[in-house]
Amino acid sequence: MVMTYKQCLEKHGSVYQIQQEVAAGRLFKLEKGIYSDKKYESVTAIVSAKYPKAVFTMDSAFYFYGLTDTIPEKCHLATARNTKQIVDSRVVQRFENSDILYLGAEKGEFDGANIVIYNRERMLLELLRNKGALPFDYYKEILGNYRKNLHELDSQLIQDYLPQFPKSNMINQTLQLEVF
Repeated sequence: MVMTYKQCLEKHGSVYQIQQEVAAGRLFKLEKGIYSDKKYESVTAIVSAKYPKAVFTMDSAFYFYGLTDTIPEKCHLATARNTKQIVDSRVVQRFENSDILYLGAEKGEFDGANIVIYNRERMLLELLRNKGALPFDYYKEILGNYRKNLHELDSQLIQDYLPQFPKSNMINQTLQLEVF
């Protein structure tokens, strides 16, 4: 299990005890401020622990949900606009309006890591919202997989989310033309 330094301190009680656990090989320091009871952890688990207020989105979420077989090279995270820039070569940061940052965010598990990720309905809106920024073949692959699984989506939830997005009319038009 991946833990932050603060979580380790709560669990073990003191800096000395943490050092003793590391020396004994029962706890491993993966990087500054990140520890685990396993020697190796996935990048997803480490990034999720290191940036707990961020939400997995775009390429990462599409892959986690099986909407594409393209493995993302980096973790795609959404953070509030007023958040400090993440300086981490493993992360692509997307700034989001604070009022919709956690809209459709839910806790999930991927690759043995507990993560916060947007649900499928929110990700469909993100796909349509970012259509112009994605490679055409990639967009069509994901859209095709959404069409195959339309019965799994909560269309009322999509309609509830839609008015909260900037340019919701454009997204809705694309939704009606290309998805439903």
